[in-house]
Amino acid sequence: MKPAEGEQRSGMPAVAADQRLLFLVAGAFNTAFAFAIFSLLELTVGKVTGYLVVLLVAHVLGVIEAFCVYRWAVFKVRGNVLKDLARFESVYLAALGVNAALLPLCVEIGRMPVIVAQGAIVVVTSLISFFGHRHFSFRRTA
Repeated sequence: MKPAEGEQRSGMPAVAADQRLLFLVAGAFNTAFAFAIFSLLELTVGKVTGYLVVLLVAHVLGVIEAFCVYRWAVFKVRGNVLKDLARFESVYLAALGVNAALLPLCVEIGRMPVIVAQGAIVVVTSLISFFGHRHFSFRRTA
C-alpha cells in the first residue's frame, strides 16, 4: 500500500517526525546557548557576583531565547503568548530548582570547577525540560 501524501511508511505524518527532529535540534541549540551564556558570565563577572547569580542571569536569557525558538520554529503555535510563557517558565523553574540545588553540591562538596559542574548538571536538566515542554508547555488540546 502506497503511503498517503505527507505520510511516511510507518503511518506517522511527516510533519510529526519533522517536529520531533526540530525539537531535538532546537533543544541541543538552546542547551548550547544557555551553557555558553553561563560560561561567558562565569568567566567574566562570576568572581564578583558568584556562580548562583550567574546561574540566575543565564537562566533568564536562556529562557527568553528558548521560548522564542520553541514557540515559533518548532511548535508553531498561536494563542496567548503570556500563558505559554508562564507554562514554559514553570518547566524551566523546576529545572532551575534542580540546578540550583546540585550546583553548590558539586562545587562546594564535590570540589568540581563551576563550569564542569554546570556541564554535568545540564544533562539532568535537559531531560526535565524535554519532557516538560513536550507534555505541558506547548501542548494543545484537540
